[in-house]
Amino acid sequence: MKYFQEWQARAMTPEGPSAWFPACVPGNVQYDYARMMGWGDINFGDNVEAFRAAEDYAWEYRASLRFGEEEGKRYFLVLEGVDYRFDVFLDGEKIISHEGMFSRVEADVTGRRGGELVVRVHPHPKRADAPEGTRDQADQSVKPPVCYGWDWHPRMLVSGLWRDAWVESRDAGYIRRCEAFYTLSEDCSRADIRFETECDEPVEITLFDPDGNVAGRGARIALDHPRLWWCNGQGEPALYRYTARTASHETAGTVGLRRIRLVMNEGAWKEPSSFPKGRSSAPMQIELNGRRVFAKGSNWVNPDIFGGLVDEARYEALLTLARDAHMNLLRCWGGSGVNKPAFYDVCDKLGIMVWVEFPLACNNYRGTEHYLSVLEQEAAAIIRDLRSHASVALWCGGNELFNSWSGMTDQSLPLRLINKLCYELDRDRPFIMTSPISGMGHGGYVFYDGDSGLDVFQVFQRAHCTAYTEFGVPGMSDADILKEFIPENALFPIARDGVWRLHHAFGAWGEERWLCLDVLARYAPGELDSLEAVAGMSQWLQCEGYKAAFEEARRQAPYCAMALNWCYCEPWKTAVNNSLIAYPARPKRAYEAVKAALRPVMASARIPRFDWRAGDRFSAEIWLLNDSPCEAREPVSVSIELDGKEYFLLDWDSGVVPPGENRIGPTVNWILPDASASRFTLRLRASGEASSEYTLCYRDAKGAGSGRWMNM
Repeated sequence: MKYFQEWQARAMTPEGPSAWFPACVPGNVQYDYARMMGWGDINFGDNVEAFRAAEDYAWEYRASLRFGEEEGKRYFLVLEGVDYRFDVFLDGEKIISHEGMFSRVEADVTGRRGGELVVRVHPHPKRADAPEGTRDQADQSVKPPVCYGWDWHPRMLVSGLWRDAWVESRDAGYIRRCEAFYTLSEDCSRADIRFETECDEPVEITLFDPDGNVAGRGARIALDHPRLWWCNGQGEPALYRYTARTASHETAGTVGLRRIRLVMNEGAWKEPSSFPKGRSSAPMQIELNGRRVFAKGSNWVNPDIFGGLVDEARYEALLTLARDAHMNLLRCWGGSGVNKPAFYDVCDKLGIMVWVEFPLACNNYRGTEHYLSVLEQEAAAIIRDLRSHASVALWCGGNELFNSWSGMTDQSLPLRLINKLCYELDRDRPFIMTSPISGMGHGGYVFYDGDSGLDVFQVFQRAHCTAYTEFGVPGMSDADILKEFIPENALFPIARDGVWRLHHAFGAWGEERWLCLDVLARYAPGELDSLEAVAGMSQWLQCEGYKAAFEEARRQAPYCAMALNWCYCEPWKTAVNNSLIAYPARPKRAYEAVKAALRPVMASARIPRFDWRAGDRFSAEIWLLNDSPCEAREPVSVSIELDGKEYFLLDWDSGVVPPGENRIGPTVNWILPDASASRFTLRLRASGEASSEYTLCYRDAKGAGSGRWMNM
């Protein structure tokens, strides 16, 4: 039985301890303190600035231990996760001293009912000689660096009991661990399942098939023709369920039977780099149950500044949206750390594969003895906690570590250590050192790049990557959302400082990012005269930019095998972001555009650029994309709508397209007439849900448009 405690907390300020205040567990102590201080919603205005003064505080939690006293039982305090370095005292006696937020700790508290429990959380780890106020301060800890500040996340360091804490009764029948391991035959027609348990009494194990029928009993179970776990769009994410039972205790879990590999991308061995005797691009093609799968999805970041408050309902809402957008893979970016168990449970159920990165990102994590010892402890805990999840597809050492600003290599001791642990604890799951590695691409992150003079259509058509694992197009939040957190007197005209800058419209990465007013003005000169106009223009570019990038990546299959935009969600209310989902779980217009671009079967157009003028010869290649496991065939009718008139261009019958393949069709060519318009729409009409359309920039013979895009 679990006994949950009633917690209070206080701040240990330079002037002395604050008053005790109620504390949420799981949660973050800074959130509770802000409520006590009356600082208001962290999302509104510049309220986040109030937290700066508390950044270097220590904190204390306390509870009077409450639990039963049954004969023959022992009682254990369990702390699933405390962020980050802490000591635990019981009636003044130190019983735990620990560093690391991803490993669970426990202590025997039998006979100590009513004792005063104190958890003392130390100030955030900061490398002493690191530049003040930078993420470099995090490079000798296993604390996720995102809270030290990023271009879409304010500097906001949080800590506390971010996962559950309780007192638990145990006897000889308590099952300390039950874990399922399995092997599949090469053709996946047979599964041999083995259960490992830790208990002082015999454990009775029962396995149930996905329909709830008994599939076997005992520590070893063989299944002929098992139902396999498939990712979204490829089949059923079948989950077997098991129970493990003794006379006094029962636990349960799930098993998803699948084989996942990273194999060489088609054509990778033929690259020039393979001779003389060099290495080809690294394998990034996912093979699931013997079938090559195009991985399409996004980069998942922490969905809240206060990660301790994120619960299963929030995960379910966000992940259901990902499933409904035809995504089958989420890259859990290392800078945000590791999610709570409910995240992976929901991914198992929905068939969403998860790329798990360890909490290293954009820093040089030098291999000091102390850092390596904590990293080994934390990485091992992460692997053991997650390896039973069918959704966990691959391990990755961390984000952007092989580059000039991080300076790590495959000889760096932390990465060699993580590789070793993944091999020892979860040998058969794929592992890569970092992202990107050879052949993969990160970027770009804007609709139009002034340095190259190329828009996102052109950038991706000139690229040649095995996997596009980060790319972005910024888009403004809806005006209604902006009004929720930007004070009315600051909404418009938009200022390049103050709240707009704090919420990432400017200065996030270069002065104009992420709003990019210079880019908006390029496509709508003189038309950005209201908040709604700016938001509408920004969202139009984000929608069309993401469609162009995702569809081009799909057209580059089979050499390209993966497309994951930056990013999916966001941790607070941003003015502008590359995200598809506005905080906390509100789809942006770009979400619908990406959802359309990821349909398993769809008519698609390769359009050379976004910006067109009267008199230009417009051209577009017509394709049928099919990454489904079934054959596809679509008759496609192509037309253009300009200034209220529709012009028929051609019909094309794709013929039968095999599963997981694309087919190129004809190229349309058409001279754009002069018209009073600022946009035109290319339409590909097909049967079912395969139709597509693209709204592009149009300039009349004088090079100007009418501004009617604002009514989109």
